[in-house]
Amino acid sequence: MGILYVVPTPVGNLEDMTLRAIRVLKEADLILAEDTRTSGILLKHFEIKNAMQSHHKFNEHQTVENVVERIKAGETVALISDAGTPGISDPGFLIVRECVRNGIEVQCLPGATAFVPALVSSGLPDERFCFEGFLPQKKGRMTRLNALREETRTMVFYESPFRLLKTLTQFAETFGAERPVSVCREISKVHEESVRGTLEEVIAHFTATPPRGEIVIVLGGKETKL
Repeated sequence: MGILYVVPTPVGNLEDMTLRAIRVLKEADLILAEDTRTSGILLKHFEIKNAMQSHHKFNEHQTVENVVERIKAGETVALISDAGTPGISDPGFLIVRECVRNGIEVQCLPGATAFVPALVSSGLPDERFCFEGFLPQKKGRMTRLNALREETRTMVFYESPFRLLKTLTQFAETFGAERPVSVCREISKVHEESVRGTLEEVIAHFTATPPRGEIVIVLGGKETKL
């Protein structure tokens, strides 16, 4: 019986790659990559030349059975996403679940993920929080937001720069314009930035300065004060 490794990759700076992650990828019989072109750049940088196969949300249901059989036959498989820890708003859950169901050992390496540095650097309470990931784009979006009206924990969301202002405006309408928020973008990259304040203040900032890059929103829970 082989093993499945879930391997975090950098969300920005290549120096965030761990020595253990490099070793595991070099030793794996097969690397499952969300986008082989994106991962190919990473692997080339670290001189990793192992076999790679696409594994993303559009084909994971078709490929998971074959991958599980390969691991059961003794192969070591490593799963990576384009950036960060697989399974966190990225493909990963399905293959992990099937391996667990088949008695296959699954090890997830500690490493990069976008929401942790955004949460810790936000200045908002982080001893208790809830991770909401990406909100539904259309159906179910307001239902999800309304369900969070009474949430007292700090909330963490992922968002596209193209939808950021829309989302912040909906937050202000749902939670109140004075609710504290931190918007962190381009984590671990050259132009990393955190914009903190009330929803009203942060909306004004990004109205004047259109956002770019990957976005993490950290929103204070009910009754949180700046």
